[in-house]
Amino acid sequence: MLKIAVIDGQGGGIGSAIIRKIKEAYGESVELIALGTNAIATAAMMKAKANKGATGENAILQNVFQADIIIGPLSIVMANSLMGELTPKMAEAIASSSAHKILFPLFQEDLSLVGFKGQPFPHLLDALIRDELNERMNHV
Repeated sequence: MLKIAVIDGQGGGIGSAIIRKIKEAYGESVELIALGTNAIATAAMMKAKANKGATGENAILQNVFQADIIIGPLSIVMANSLMGELTPKMAEAIASSSAHKILFPLFQEDLSLVGFKGQPFPHLLDALIRDELNERMNHV
């Protein structure tokens, strides 16, 4: 079974939407692990029906190396992002994990992506299912 770690912080809204969309598309054929930088984010993702959830730096450091796929906003690989909730150790562990990373270009940080034309988050969620996860599911 494919293990997908969804990482989010602050209120967990992005992670919750990702989990709901994946559950809708794949049901129980994937294991969704909610990894929150804080308890509110983890609780929101658990409410969205993640299979497991854990909170904080150590939980993220341990679980990203057990995941097949990591999904979250681009800022999860940036130290001190998410208004300081994502520690340098978390960013390093996420970036260093051998899991395939699917990152949404959503960020509050002082960052621009040259050549990127922003799309609404719901369109990005549809692309996650249609383009990224369908391909991965077909290779399992």
